[in-house]
Amino acid sequence: MTKAVQAKVSSAVDLPASDALEAPRFSCALAGAYSTAVGLYGAVPILHSGAGCGIGQLFGQFYGGGQNAGGPVGGTSTPCSSLIEEHVIFGGEKKLRNLIESSVELVNGQFYAVISGCIPSLIGDDTESVVKEFRDKVPIISIKAAGFSGNSYQGYELFFESLIDQFLTPQTKVKGQVNIFGIVPYQHLFWKGDLDVIRELLESIGLKPNIIFTRFDSVEALKSIPAAEYNIVLSPWVGHETAEKLKEKFKTPFIAFPGVPIGPKQSSEFLRVVGKKLRVPAKTVEKVIEEREKRAYRFTEYLGDILTLVRPHAYFSVVADSSTAISITKFLANELGYLPEIVQIADDPHEDKRDLIRRELLETLETPVKPEIVFEVDSYRIRQNLKNRNSLFLFASSLESPISLAEFGAIPLTVAFPSFDRLILEHSYAGYKGGLFLAEDFMSKFAGPL
Repeated sequence: MTKAVQAKVSSAVDLPASDALEAPRFSCALAGAYSTAVGLYGAVPILHSGAGCGIGQLFGQFYGGGQNAGGPVGGTSTPCSSLIEEHVIFGGEKKLRNLIESSVELVNGQFYAVISGCIPSLIGDDTESVVKEFRDKVPIISIKAAGFSGNSYQGYELFFESLIDQFLTPQTKVKGQVNIFGIVPYQHLFWKGDLDVIRELLESIGLKPNIIFTRFDSVEALKSIPAAEYNIVLSPWVGHETAEKLKEKFKTPFIAFPGVPIGPKQSSEFLRVVGKKLRVPAKTVEKVIEEREKRAYRFTEYLGDILTLVRPHAYFSVVADSSTAISITKFLANELGYLPEIVQIADDPHEDKRDLIRRELLETLETPVKPEIVFEVDSYRIRQNLKNRNSLFLFASSLESPISLAEFGAIPLTVAFPSFDRLILEHSYAGYKGGLFLAEDFMSKFAGPL
């Protein structure tokens, strides 16, 4: 990095170091593995943990993920061993065995995922041995996801690590089949809508996307993961461990993008890169791009007066996970001409991925104004970093939205976890139309009357 770029990457608030965090924008590893299992239709999560672990994720992970319920096997419906002091002393394996027996008998499922939390890890329960006793009866895996072993994003990786080791077997490769990784159910607010848009984009150039989530045949989709010709990762760091493991075990190469594509420029680049890797004729890809861009830019003309007359070239700030932050910042700067002031990355990405995130935010923006980039997970520090700025818009979470106008002078839109002020079902900012939907959502807050 140049010195000028390094100067842009800083910690904006000079506060004493502390191990205590205020309201981080993710939960624990158990939550990530749990929400991944709940996101699979037909899968039944079984928690081997204290009772509070499950109900805690209902209020945290699920409701925070766009006010979504856990569905028929999530939240209060999830079987749980509800470990107490007695099990800490004498072990919880017997209770887990009984719980799996009753769950398989009473809860209809095509696939069972036993997720063990902090207590079994601390007392040394041999969860894997107990789960093995049921492998000849039902499809079942065991996931060690002690809360202290990582955050929600790492729990997603732990789920797929166990799936690969315990469930997947080699399959004949299917030409044009691709898997999608890097989008964590519930943690990524727009996971359902985004995956559907990505599926449609890939199908438009003749590929066979194996989306895994949001389908009614999720378990069949899981089984066919090794059949993919390529894996596609839509994050600068989440899903990479899974893709590496699939490459090692099933020789499946992968393509990584910094985030879910938003708007015409990112979507066209996504299609060109994927099309080239999968040997889709360039003529086919360019025909789709031409049609989609023509429509997207035609509709962009309708917001032209708001864009140029009301708040042209306004500064904006972002607080989000790295994938969302990169995609939204690039769309606002490169497609709408807005000016990024500060981007705070709040998902605690691995240290070795942070240079990539910095480059995406500093070197791919088509604007002379480069944002200050801060890696921060503490909500107090994030709020302090937003003060005394010139931003007219703030794209962040519901932790900032209610106070944004009063404290930061910025019009807010919740686009990142947690979202306690937006119900998000199939809404999506992905793809060619996604940029228009994003413009609708934040411009509606100040557009009228012209």
